[in-house]
Parts: sequence; structure tokens; C-alpha cells
Amino acid sequence: MKKSILFILFAVHTTLIYAQQLSIIPEPVSVQQLSGTFVLKNNFSIGLSSPDKDSKRVGDYLAKKIALATGYTFTTGKIEKSTSIRLRLFNSKKRNAELGTEGYLLNVTPDSVSIVANEPAGLFYGAQTFLQLLPKEIESKSVVNNISWSSPCVQVKDFPRFAWRGMMLDVSRHFFTKEQVKQFIGEMVRYKYNRLHWHLTDDEGWRVEIKSLPKLTQVGAWRAERVGPWHEMSAPTADEPRTTGGFYTQDDIREVVQYAKDNFVEVLPEIDMPGHSLAFIASYPDISGTPGKYEVNSGERIIDWSLPGHPALIDNTISPANEKTYEYIDKVFTEVAQLFPLEYIHMGGDECSKNFWEKSEAIAQLMKKENLKDMNEVQSYFVKRVEKIIQSKGKKMVGWDEILEGGLTANATVMSWRGTKGGIEAAKLGHSVIMTPNTYAYIDLYQGEPIVEPPTYSMLRLNQSYKFEPVPEGVEPKLILGGQANLWSERLINWRSVQYMTYPRSFAIIESLWSPKENKNWNSFVKKVEKHFERFDAAEMKYSTAIYDCIFKPTKDTEGKLQIELGTEIEGLDIYFTFDETNPDNFYPKYNSPLSVPKDAVMLKVVTYRGNKQIGKQINMPIAVLKKRAKIQ
Repeated sequence: MKKSILFILFAVHTTLIYAQQLSIIPEPVSVQQLSGTFVLKNNFSIGLSSPDKDSKRVGDYLAKKIALATGYTFTTGKIEKSTSIRLRLFNSKKRNAELGTEGYLLNVTPDSVSIVANEPAGLFYGAQTFLQLLPKEIESKSVVNNISWSSPCVQVKDFPRFAWRGMMLDVSRHFFTKEQVKQFIGEMVRYKYNRLHWHLTDDEGWRVEIKSLPKLTQVGAWRAERVGPWHEMSAPTADEPRTTGGFYTQDDIREVVQYAKDNFVEVLPEIDMPGHSLAFIASYPDISGTPGKYEVNSGERIIDWSLPGHPALIDNTISPANEKTYEYIDKVFTEVAQLFPLEYIHMGGDECSKNFWEKSEAIAQLMKKENLKDMNEVQSYFVKRVEKIIQSKGKKMVGWDEILEGGLTANATVMSWRGTKGGIEAAKLGHSVIMTPNTYAYIDLYQGEPIVEPPTYSMLRLNQSYKFEPVPEGVEPKLILGGQANLWSERLINWRSVQYMTYPRSFAIIESLWSPKENKNWNSFVKKVEKHFERFDAAEMKYSTAIYDCIFKPTKDTEGKLQIELGTEIEGLDIYFTFDETNPDNFYPKYNSPLSVPKDAVMLKVVTYRGNKQIGKQINMPIAVLKKRAKIQ
């Protein structure tokens, strides 16, 4: 018995070591590396056990992906004895219950590659894992010569922990084209994400064509052009051209939704209300409870985030007391429901400033009529009416966790973003929950030292994202549908910036959503991330290397003077520094203990090395900034 236990422990340990070496993201349920390699040859073949169109599409996807980088020709058809890559579906009577609808078995031998699954989605995810076993050059968009296109021989059993593995893309603050959205989908599925949360409307733009309300895109999709610090830009003048923005026609939406479906992704549309609705109000001012002329926001400050309740400087809310509001909303969701097959529609509900409601006579009358005690109950009244509209279209409603405030109907699904508190509360009330806490999953935040990173408003390092646990303690696991990474675009002005913020933190989120909790390991994850950086280089994709940069920890010493601790997010790096205005390298002093600032020094310059190779950015840190962070006058 003891020998058996020792053998099992050794096998598990060996499996984890091989998985680390293989650098598969997300970490599979189990991996066993075998002796030998499989070498892909020209004129390779992909065989299918089933003629269904979804399996065939997986075969074509894999063949074209391989052919793009290798230049090899290929054939697809039935499985023959000589078939190189074999995609099999279990017979309906012999389905593997453990694998579910998205799991797979991958077996790579010296002679062939076999992927077996219950459903084509499982074949697709197995194909993604196999591609990660091939050399990094497989990610190239052009032919790479003089490469042995080999894979280690392995046995992989894999299936997801959660059904909802999402990424949110905000196209309202900055518009991204139909082709870019499809590219986003194509990139996320490589790591087994299966939900695109599409944030389509906000103060800065309305992005979906609603034919019964044409002004939504004639007016609401466009704003004045601005370049500069977000929320600090100047308001547009009356005669300034509104030329920045764009929208998706309904045919565009159908094309994206079909592309997503072809890649086993479902699309969740979000129409944000009653707050974040300035583009809606600019198009149809009669839904506002505050008379006036409204413009689509161009980046100027419209909310005072420093005060409790974040009061609005301009009323950007739809009025719950206006019956016209619900007529328009019904028209919007009628058309949205027809465009998106997913059973859910997201109605927003977040960050609704209520200071203008407090001054509204119509709101006061509504409160008296409906016996509403406070502004939270006013919003709850609105949310419940919107939910009935969404349900009338045959859909279920999702909302941000603010929809809990003031009371919520039994059928709504809560997306918890303000930490995990809202998700815990919702689950205890019996609601289904999608976990997306800003403390772990907001990938638009700083991921490294702010002084050298694009400006944003808070910090989320990779190691913090990797701590994401979708099921909080004490919550019924079956109520947690899964989770997602959220990418807000206030400060994402182009596609390269989207990629930079998405990677590598989306790797951390998917490993929490797909992989077994017990398989996660930070140190092995970092090694895998570095291997995927190499793959991204081959694909010419942008990503952040902030994990290599120095971290500053300024404090006061016992005399109230500045003391500086330096560190790094990952192990094995050395930090070199100087106070003398010159640029340090690995021949300068190496950091070993907290630093005191020499008299008259105004700048601390640091750089990180691995061995004798510079790996992190040089950071020039003003002493004045460190004093401010340490709260030293």
C-alpha cells in the first residue's frame, strides 16, 4: 500500500513538472509526458470521425493555422491508417461524462496526434493545446523555414472548471472596428475563453444600430476628437466637428456573432443604463429628467469621483419617472434580442449618479406613487421594469452588482465587480453570479510602476490577478457561473494598447476559470508566461513585461526620513541603482537592503537584470514622488 501511494505521488509530481516544461496555458487537468516526439511533415492530413460541420470547421481551423506558418500542404477527410492528426467524437452511447461539452483527451505519439471529445468544442480546445506544444514559430503569420515542427509526446485529459469564461471589451469609450473585434475573439479563444461581453453603449458612444431609433447612431455614435488625459479634456464647442467614433450596423453585429459562434464563443451584449447613458440622452433628450442640451462625452469630466455617491456634473442618467424612457428601451431591446442568440442581455446598472434625481419633481411624484423610500429603490424600480422588458424578448437579465441595491427580482444574474461582496450577497439570495471583481479582474489598470505605465487610476499586478478565486468562501459553488476579465477602454486608444493591457493578465484569469484550483502554482505559471511571451514575439503581438520591472516601497524610517525598499514581482532578478544622475547597468551597486537618500539627490534610477542581461525597463524615479507616496512633507 505504501509503495502504491509513493508511486501515485511520484506520478502526480512528474505530471506537474512536465506541465511546467510544456508551458500550456491554461493548466490542464492532467498531463503526462511520454518518451519521443511527433514530427509534423509536409502533406500532413487531418482526419475526422464525424462529418458534422462544426467538427469539419475545427479540422479546417487547425489545418490552416499549421499551414500558415509551416507552408505545408494538407488534406482533410476521413480517418485513415496514415492520418497525421485525428479528431474523434465519442459515440453518443459512449460519451465521457467527465469531459462534459468542452473537455477533450489529447494523445500525441511518435506516429500521430489524436484529439477525442464529446462535442466539437472539445476538439477545438484540444487543438489549441496541441498548437501550444508546437514550436513558438507556429504563431508566425508567414512561412518559417528550417524548423523541425515537432511536439513532445503527451497524454492530456482536460476540461473546464467553469462554463462562463469571459472577457469584456469596451468599444464605447474608444471604438474598435468589426475586424478588430473579430481579432479579439480570435486571440481570446487561443486560451479557451468562451464568452465575449460586448460593452456597446456608454457616455462616450452608442455603437449598435437600432433601426427604430436612428439618432442613436446618427448622433450618439460620434464625438469631438480629443487626445490627452481622460476626464481632463476640454468640452467640445458647439461648432466643433463630431467625427470620432463609429458604430456597427446590424449586419456587422450578425457577422461578429457568427464569427464568435464559429469559434465556440457566445456574445453577451451590454446596453448600459440608467447611468452611463449620455450618448443615449444626446440622441433622444426627452428621456432625461433634466431639461437641457446634451452632447456625447468627448473625455471631459462629467462625474466627481472624489465625493460620496459620485455626483454627476451633467445629468447622464435616464429618468425612471419618464414613461417615454420605457418605450425607447423596449425598442432597443427588441432589436438587440434579435441580433444576439445568447439567452442573456446585460443592462448595466452601475455607477448611477442620483443627485439630479434628488432634485426632480417627477422622481418625487414617482416615489410617492410607488411608495419608494430612497434613490436606491428608485433605481430598483427602473431595473425591475427593464427586466420585464428583457424577459418579454425571451431573454434573461444580467446587471452589475449595483442592481442589488433597493431590492432585486429572483431571476436576475449579478455580475460582481466591486470586489467579491456583491457576488457573495447575490449568491446568498439565490442569484446566479458571474465573478469579475476589480480587485483581480480589471485588466485596464496599472500592471507596473505608474511613472512608466500608461495612466489609469489603480493597480493590478499579474500576481494579484493570479490569486483570483471565483468561488468565495461560504458560497454555494453551483451559483457561480464563472467569471471574466474586464477591459475598459477610456485610456485604450488603439489596438496595440488593447493587447498590451490584455496580456499577460488574461492568462492569469483564464487559469482561474479553466484549471483545477489545486493545479495552480505561481512560480510555474510565471515560467509558462515567459514562454508565451516568445510565442507573442513570433506573432508580433504586443504585451506587457511589467513583471520584470522594479517595485518601489517608500516608507519613513524612525527619524521620519525617506527609506526605500526595492523589489520585483518575480524571483531571480537583480536590481541595480544609482542616485548620481547616471544610467545604471549591472556594474553599478546592486540592491541588497533598504536605501537612504544621499544629501541633495533628486533622482533614483533603477534597472533589473537576470544574470548579465537587462530584462526590465530603466525607471527614473524622482525622490519627490517617493516622498509624496511615503507621506513625507
